[in-house]
Amino acid sequence: MTQQIIERIHQELATVSDPELHRPLPDLGMIESVAYSNGKAEVTILLTISGCPMRDRLKKDVESALDRIEEISDVQLTFGVMNDEQRNNVKKILHGGVEKFIPFAQPDSLTRVIGIASGKGGVGKSSITVNLAVAAAQRGLKVGILDADVYGHSVPRLMNLVGQRPTAIDQTFIPLESNGVKVVSMEMFKPDRSDPVAYRGPLLHRVLEQLLSDAYWGDLDLLVLDLPPGTGDIAISLGQLIPASEILVVTTPQIAAAEVAERAGRIAHQLKQHIVGVVENMSDINCPHCGEAISLFGRGGGAETAQRLSNLVGANVPLLASVPFDPELRQGGDGGEPIVLSKPDSHSAVAIYSIVDQLMKQRKSLVGVPLSLHT
Repeated sequence: MTQQIIERIHQELATVSDPELHRPLPDLGMIESVAYSNGKAEVTILLTISGCPMRDRLKKDVESALDRIEEISDVQLTFGVMNDEQRNNVKKILHGGVEKFIPFAQPDSLTRVIGIASGKGGVGKSSITVNLAVAAAQRGLKVGILDADVYGHSVPRLMNLVGQRPTAIDQTFIPLESNGVKVVSMEMFKPDRSDPVAYRGPLLHRVLEQLLSDAYWGDLDLLVLDLPPGTGDIAISLGQLIPASEILVVTTPQIAAAEVAERAGRIAHQLKQHIVGVVENMSDINCPHCGEAISLFGRGGGAETAQRLSNLVGANVPLLASVPFDPELRQGGDGGEPIVLSKPDSHSAVAIYSIVDQLMKQRKSLVGVPLSLHT
Protein backbone atom coordinates (compact mmCIF):
# COMPACT_ATOMS: atom_id res chain seq x y z
CA MET A 1 0.00 0.00 0.00
CA THR A 2 2.78 2.43 0.96
CA GLN A 3 4.62 1.80 -2.31
CA GLN A 4 1.45 2.41 -4.30
CA ILE A 5 0.94 5.79 -2.60
CA ILE A 6 4.58 6.73 -3.25
CA GLU A 7 4.05 5.92 -6.93
CA ARG A 8 0.95 8.15 -6.93
CA ILE A 9 2.99 10.94 -5.33
CA HIS A 10 5.50 10.67 -8.16
CA GLN A 11 2.65 10.75 -10.69
CA GLU A 12 1.20 13.91 -9.16
CA LEU A 13 4.61 15.57 -8.94
CA ALA A 14 5.03 14.92 -12.66
CA THR A 15 2.07 17.26 -13.24
CA VAL A 16 3.89 20.13 -11.52
CA SER A 17 6.14 22.29 -13.70
CA ASP A 18 8.86 24.70 -12.70
CA PRO A 19 7.16 28.16 -12.83
CA GLU A 20 10.07 29.66 -14.80
CA LEU A 21 11.40 26.78 -16.90
CA HIS A 22 7.95 25.36 -17.70
CA ARG A 23 9.20 21.78 -17.55
CA PRO A 24 7.91 19.01 -15.20
CA LEU A 25 9.92 18.76 -11.98
CA PRO A 26 11.01 15.12 -12.52
CA ASP A 27 12.28 15.93 -16.04
CA LEU A 28 14.58 18.57 -14.55
CA GLY A 29 15.84 16.27 -11.79
CA MET A 30 14.29 18.48 -9.10
CA ILE A 31 12.75 15.63 -7.07
CA GLU A 32 15.47 14.43 -4.69
CA SER A 33 13.41 12.14 -2.46
CA VAL A 34 9.86 11.01 -1.69
CA ALA A 35 8.65 9.17 1.41
CA TYR A 36 5.28 8.26 2.90
CA SER A 37 4.17 6.92 6.27
CA ASN A 38 0.89 7.02 8.20
CA GLY A 39 -0.73 9.75 6.10
CA LYS A 40 2.37 11.95 5.99
CA ALA A 41 4.21 12.65 2.73
CA GLU A 42 7.79 13.89 2.85
CA VAL A 43 9.15 15.41 -0.35
CA THR A 44 12.51 17.08 -0.98
CA ILE A 45 12.70 19.48 -3.94
CA LEU A 46 16.02 20.71 -5.33
CA LEU A 47 16.01 24.33 -6.47
CA THR A 48 18.30 25.42 -9.28
CA ILE A 49 19.64 28.29 -7.17
CA SER A 50 19.45 29.34 -3.54
CA GLY A 51 16.94 32.09 -2.91
CA CYS A 52 14.83 31.03 -5.88
CA PRO A 53 12.15 33.74 -6.36
CA MET A 54 9.56 31.12 -7.33
CA ARG A 55 9.96 29.01 -4.18
CA ASP A 56 6.60 30.01 -2.67
CA ARG A 57 4.81 29.42 -5.98
CA LEU A 58 6.45 26.00 -6.27
CA LYS A 59 5.50 25.10 -2.71
CA LYS A 60 1.88 25.99 -3.39
CA ASP A 61 1.78 24.00 -6.64
CA VAL A 62 3.31 20.87 -5.05
CA GLU A 63 0.97 20.98 -2.06
CA SER A 64 -1.99 21.45 -4.36
CA ALA A 65 -0.95 18.42 -6.44
CA LEU A 66 -0.49 16.17 -3.40
CA ASP A 67 -3.80 17.33 -1.95
CA ARG A 68 -5.46 15.23 -4.67
CA ILE A 69 -4.28 12.05 -2.92
CA GLU A 70 -6.91 11.16 -0.29
CA GLU A 71 -4.54 9.08 1.86
CA ILE A 72 -2.28 12.09 2.50
CA SER A 73 -3.25 14.26 5.46
CA ASP A 74 0.06 16.07 5.97
CA VAL A 75 2.80 17.24 3.60
CA GLN A 76 6.34 18.03 4.74
CA LEU A 77 8.10 19.84 1.93
CA THR A 78 11.84 20.45 2.14
CA PHE A 79 13.86 22.55 -0.30
CA GLY A 80 17.49 21.93 -1.16
CA VAL A 81 19.81 23.42 -3.78
CA MET A 82 21.33 21.64 -6.78
CA ASN A 83 25.06 21.10 -6.97
CA ASP A 84 27.11 22.11 -10.01
CA GLU A 85 26.70 18.75 -11.75
CA GLN A 86 22.92 18.81 -11.31
CA ARG A 87 22.71 22.38 -12.61
CA ASN A 88 24.78 21.41 -15.64
CA ASN A 89 22.32 18.59 -16.33
CA VAL A 90 19.46 21.10 -16.23
CA LYS A 91 21.29 23.33 -18.73
CA LYS A 92 21.83 20.37 -21.04
CA ILE A 93 18.13 19.54 -20.86
CA LEU A 94 17.16 23.14 -21.66
CA HIS A 95 19.55 23.33 -24.61
CA GLY A 96 18.77 19.88 -25.96
CA GLY A 97 22.10 18.42 -24.89
CA VAL A 98 24.19 20.77 -27.05
CA GLU A 99 26.29 23.84 -26.39
CA LYS A 100 24.58 27.21 -26.30
CA PHE A 101 23.35 28.48 -29.63
CA ILE A 102 20.74 30.84 -31.04
CA PRO A 103 17.68 28.60 -31.47
CA PHE A 104 15.92 31.04 -33.80
CA ALA A 105 18.80 30.89 -36.29
CA GLN A 106 18.48 27.14 -36.84
CA PRO A 107 16.99 25.91 -40.14
CA ASP A 108 14.30 23.91 -38.32
CA SER A 109 13.20 26.81 -36.09
CA LEU A 110 9.44 27.43 -36.18
CA THR A 111 9.71 30.77 -34.36
CA ARG A 112 8.96 33.84 -36.40
CA VAL A 113 11.39 36.66 -35.59
CA ILE A 114 10.33 40.23 -36.36
CA GLY A 115 12.49 43.27 -35.65
CA ILE A 116 10.56 46.48 -35.02
CA ALA A 117 12.56 49.25 -36.66
CA SER A 118 12.33 53.00 -37.18
CA GLY A 119 14.41 55.59 -38.96
CA LYS A 120 14.59 57.81 -35.90
CA GLY A 121 13.57 57.91 -32.25
CA GLY A 122 10.37 59.32 -30.82
CA VAL A 123 7.94 57.57 -33.17
CA GLY A 124 6.53 55.24 -30.50
CA LYS A 125 8.39 52.16 -31.70
CA SER A 126 8.72 50.62 -28.23
CA SER A 127 5.04 51.17 -27.42
CA ILE A 128 4.08 49.50 -30.69
CA THR A 129 6.47 46.61 -29.98
CA VAL A 130 5.05 45.92 -26.53
CA ASN A 131 1.42 46.21 -27.57
CA LEU A 132 1.96 43.99 -30.62
CA ALA A 133 3.58 41.32 -28.46
CA VAL A 134 0.85 41.39 -25.82
CA ALA A 135 -1.88 41.42 -28.46
CA ALA A 136 -0.28 38.38 -30.13
CA ALA A 137 -0.21 36.61 -26.76
CA GLN A 138 -3.90 37.44 -26.34
CA ARG A 139 -4.48 35.76 -29.71
CA GLY A 140 -3.00 32.57 -28.28
CA LEU A 141 0.60 32.77 -29.51
CA LYS A 142 3.66 32.06 -27.37
CA VAL A 143 5.52 35.34 -27.54
CA GLY A 144 8.82 36.83 -26.42
CA ILE A 145 10.21 40.37 -26.50
CA LEU A 146 13.91 41.14 -26.74
CA ASP A 147 14.59 44.78 -25.87
CA ALA A 148 17.50 45.21 -28.27
CA ASP A 149 17.50 49.00 -27.90
CA VAL A 150 20.68 48.75 -25.84
CA TYR A 151 21.07 52.49 -25.25
CA GLY A 152 17.42 53.51 -24.88
CA HIS A 153 15.79 50.41 -23.38
CA SER A 154 12.25 51.10 -22.15
CA VAL A 155 10.46 47.75 -22.41
CA PRO A 156 10.75 46.90 -18.67
CA ARG A 157 8.83 50.08 -17.82
CA LEU A 158 6.21 49.40 -20.48
CA MET A 159 5.78 45.81 -19.23
CA ASN A 160 5.75 46.68 -15.51
CA LEU A 161 9.05 44.89 -14.84
CA VAL A 162 11.13 47.79 -13.51
CA GLY A 163 13.70 46.62 -10.96
CA GLN A 164 13.15 42.90 -11.58
CA ARG A 165 15.98 40.60 -12.58
CA PRO A 166 15.91 37.22 -14.33
CA THR A 167 16.87 34.02 -12.55
CA ALA A 168 20.31 32.80 -13.65
CA ILE A 169 21.52 29.20 -13.76
CA ASP A 170 25.24 29.79 -14.22
CA GLN A 171 25.48 31.38 -17.69
CA THR A 172 21.86 30.61 -18.64
CA PHE A 173 19.10 32.96 -17.54
CA ILE A 174 15.32 32.72 -17.55
CA PRO A 175 13.40 35.60 -19.17
CA LEU A 176 10.94 37.45 -16.98
CA GLU A 177 7.26 37.19 -17.82
CA SER A 178 4.54 39.82 -17.90
CA ASN A 179 1.12 39.81 -19.51
CA GLY A 180 1.79 36.35 -20.92
CA VAL A 181 4.98 37.48 -22.71
CA LYS A 182 8.61 36.54 -21.99
CA VAL A 183 10.85 39.59 -21.73
CA VAL A 184 14.62 40.17 -21.86
CA SER A 185 16.22 43.61 -21.68
CA MET A 186 19.71 44.98 -21.16
CA GLU A 187 18.30 46.99 -18.27
CA MET A 188 17.80 43.79 -16.26
CA PHE A 189 21.56 43.19 -16.10
CA LYS A 190 22.80 46.66 -15.10
CA PRO A 191 23.82 47.34 -11.47
CA ASP A 192 21.54 50.38 -11.52
CA ARG A 193 18.85 51.02 -14.11
CA SER A 194 20.00 54.64 -14.50
CA ASP A 195 23.53 53.59 -15.47
CA PRO A 196 24.32 54.42 -19.11
CA VAL A 197 25.43 51.76 -21.59
CA ALA A 198 28.55 52.78 -23.50
CA TYR A 199 29.18 49.92 -25.90
CA ARG A 200 30.62 50.14 -29.40
CA GLY A 201 30.90 48.02 -32.54
CA PRO A 202 31.84 44.36 -31.95
CA LEU A 203 30.75 44.51 -28.31
CA LEU A 204 27.20 45.43 -29.35
CA HIS A 205 27.14 42.40 -31.65
CA ARG A 206 28.28 40.20 -28.78
CA VAL A 207 25.63 41.62 -26.43
CA LEU A 208 22.84 40.83 -28.89
CA GLU A 209 24.26 37.36 -29.49
CA GLN A 210 24.35 36.63 -25.75
CA LEU A 211 20.85 37.93 -25.11
CA LEU A 212 19.60 35.59 -27.83
CA SER A 213 21.63 32.52 -26.90
CA ASP A 214 22.05 32.71 -23.11
CA ALA A 215 18.33 33.07 -22.44
CA TYR A 216 16.15 30.00 -22.17
CA TRP A 217 13.25 31.17 -24.32
CA GLY A 218 11.48 27.82 -24.58
CA ASP A 219 9.14 27.22 -27.51
CA LEU A 220 8.02 30.52 -29.03
CA ASP A 221 5.70 31.19 -31.93
CA LEU A 222 6.88 34.79 -32.20
CA LEU A 223 9.88 36.79 -31.02
CA VAL A 224 9.76 40.55 -31.50
CA LEU A 225 12.84 42.72 -31.09
CA ASP A 226 12.62 46.39 -30.18
CA LEU A 227 15.53 47.63 -32.29
CA PRO A 228 17.40 50.89 -31.70
CA PRO A 229 16.30 53.70 -34.03
CA GLY A 230 18.34 54.18 -37.16
CA THR A 231 20.60 51.83 -39.09
CA GLY A 232 23.39 51.04 -36.66
CA ASP A 233 25.22 47.96 -35.41
CA ILE A 234 22.29 46.15 -33.78
CA ALA A 235 20.13 46.27 -36.92
CA ILE A 236 23.00 44.83 -38.95
CA SER A 237 23.80 42.19 -36.31
CA LEU A 238 20.20 40.97 -36.28
CA GLY A 239 20.36 40.28 -40.00
CA GLN A 240 23.65 38.44 -39.55
CA LEU A 241 22.70 36.40 -36.48
CA ILE A 242 19.18 35.48 -37.64
CA PRO A 243 19.13 35.65 -41.45
CA ALA A 244 15.46 34.61 -41.58
CA SER A 245 14.38 37.52 -39.37
CA GLU A 246 11.87 40.01 -40.76
CA ILE A 247 11.43 43.74 -40.30
CA LEU A 248 8.41 45.90 -39.52
CA VAL A 249 8.96 49.65 -39.96
CA VAL A 250 7.29 52.18 -37.65
CA THR A 251 6.92 55.81 -38.73
CA THR A 252 4.68 58.83 -38.15
CA PRO A 253 2.29 60.70 -40.49
CA GLN A 254 4.86 63.36 -41.37
CA ILE A 255 6.02 63.11 -44.97
CA ALA A 256 9.50 64.16 -43.83
CA ALA A 257 9.54 61.15 -41.50
CA ALA A 258 8.94 58.84 -44.47
CA GLU A 259 12.35 59.70 -45.88
CA VAL A 260 14.01 58.74 -42.60
CA ALA A 261 11.90 55.60 -42.12
CA GLU A 262 12.81 54.41 -45.60
CA ARG A 263 16.43 54.06 -44.49
CA ALA A 264 15.47 51.44 -41.89
CA GLY A 265 13.83 49.46 -44.66
CA ARG A 266 16.80 49.90 -46.96
CA ILE A 267 19.25 48.39 -44.50
CA ALA A 268 16.89 45.43 -44.04
CA HIS A 269 16.72 45.00 -47.81
CA GLN A 270 20.50 45.08 -48.08
CA LEU A 271 20.66 42.35 -45.43
CA LYS A 272 18.13 40.33 -47.47
CA GLN A 273 15.47 40.55 -44.73
CA HIS A 274 11.79 40.44 -45.61
CA ILE A 275 9.95 43.70 -44.82
CA VAL A 276 6.54 42.63 -43.54
CA GLY A 277 4.97 46.07 -43.56
CA VAL A 278 4.74 49.61 -42.23
CA VAL A 279 2.87 50.94 -39.20
CA GLU A 280 1.98 54.61 -39.02
CA ASN A 281 1.89 55.64 -35.36
CA MET A 282 0.46 58.82 -33.81
CA SER A 283 -2.05 59.30 -36.60
CA ASP A 284 -5.22 61.42 -36.24
CA ILE A 285 -6.64 62.21 -32.82
CA ASN A 286 -10.34 62.84 -32.34
CA CYS A 287 -11.23 66.13 -30.68
CA PRO A 288 -12.72 65.32 -27.24
CA HIS A 289 -15.30 68.10 -27.70
CA CYS A 290 -16.55 67.86 -31.27
CA GLY A 291 -15.14 64.51 -32.40
CA GLU A 292 -13.39 66.02 -35.44
CA ALA A 293 -10.21 64.24 -36.54
CA ILE A 294 -7.12 66.37 -35.91
CA SER A 295 -3.90 65.58 -37.75
CA LEU A 296 -1.27 66.74 -35.27
CA PHE A 297 1.62 65.40 -37.31
CA GLY A 298 0.24 65.74 -40.81
CA ARG A 299 -0.97 62.93 -43.04
CA GLY A 300 0.34 60.39 -45.49
CA GLY A 301 3.72 59.49 -43.97
CA GLY A 302 2.85 55.84 -43.48
CA ALA A 303 1.50 55.39 -46.99
CA GLU A 304 4.52 57.23 -48.43
CA THR A 305 6.92 54.96 -46.53
CA ALA A 306 5.06 51.84 -47.69
CA GLN A 307 5.15 53.04 -51.30
CA ARG A 308 8.85 53.86 -51.18
CA LEU A 309 9.69 50.46 -49.72
CA SER A 310 7.44 48.69 -52.23
CA ASN A 311 9.34 50.41 -55.04
CA LEU A 312 12.62 49.42 -53.40
CA VAL A 313 11.92 45.70 -53.03
CA GLY A 314 9.78 45.32 -56.15
CA ALA A 315 6.86 43.85 -54.21
CA ASN A 316 4.01 45.11 -52.08
CA VAL A 317 5.03 46.34 -48.65
CA PRO A 318 1.67 47.05 -47.03
CA LEU A 319 0.67 49.83 -44.68
CA LEU A 320 -0.63 47.51 -41.98
CA ALA A 321 -2.41 50.15 -39.91
CA SER A 322 -2.54 53.76 -38.80
CA VAL A 323 -2.54 53.81 -35.01
CA PRO A 324 -4.32 56.94 -33.67
CA PHE A 325 -2.60 59.41 -31.41
CA ASP A 326 -4.00 58.28 -28.06
CA PRO A 327 -3.10 59.70 -24.61
CA GLU A 328 -4.29 56.43 -23.04
CA LEU A 329 -1.66 54.50 -24.97
CA ARG A 330 0.99 56.71 -23.37
CA GLN A 331 -0.63 56.42 -19.94
CA GLY A 332 -0.74 52.65 -20.22
CA GLY A 333 2.94 52.61 -21.10
CA ASP A 334 3.89 54.73 -18.08
CA GLY A 335 1.82 52.45 -15.85
CA GLY A 336 3.09 49.21 -17.33
CA GLU A 337 -0.34 48.22 -18.65
CA PRO A 338 -0.49 47.99 -22.46
CA ILE A 339 -3.57 49.55 -24.00
CA VAL A 340 -4.48 46.29 -25.76
CA LEU A 341 -5.27 44.98 -22.26
CA SER A 342 -6.53 48.07 -20.46
CA LYS A 343 -8.65 49.45 -23.33
CA PRO A 344 -9.04 46.62 -25.86
CA ASP A 345 -11.96 48.39 -27.58
CA SER A 346 -10.13 51.69 -28.07
CA HIS A 347 -9.25 52.79 -31.60
CA SER A 348 -5.54 52.31 -30.90
CA ALA A 349 -5.96 48.79 -29.51
CA VAL A 350 -8.24 47.77 -32.38
CA ALA A 351 -5.63 49.00 -34.88
CA ILE A 352 -2.87 47.06 -33.11
CA TYR A 353 -4.93 43.87 -32.99
CA SER A 354 -5.55 44.26 -36.72
CA ILE A 355 -1.78 44.36 -37.30
CA VAL A 356 -1.37 41.11 -35.37
CA ASP A 357 -4.17 39.47 -37.35
CA GLN A 358 -2.55 40.46 -40.64
CA LEU A 359 0.86 39.21 -39.53
CA MET A 360 -0.65 35.89 -38.45
CA LYS A 361 -2.06 35.44 -41.95
CA GLN A 362 1.25 36.23 -43.64
CA ARG A 363 3.73 33.55 -44.52
CA LYS A 364 7.45 33.98 -44.78
CA SER A 365 8.13 34.91 -48.36
CA LEU A 366 11.16 35.33 -50.60
CA VAL A 367 9.29 37.72 -52.86
CA GLY A 368 11.23 40.96 -53.12
CA VAL A 369 14.22 39.55 -51.25
CA PRO A 370 17.41 39.52 -53.35
CA LEU A 371 18.97 36.06 -53.40
CA SER A 372 22.68 35.39 -53.67
CA LEU A 373 22.45 32.90 -56.53
CA HIS A 374 25.44 32.07 -58.70
CA THR A 375 25.31 30.28 -62.03
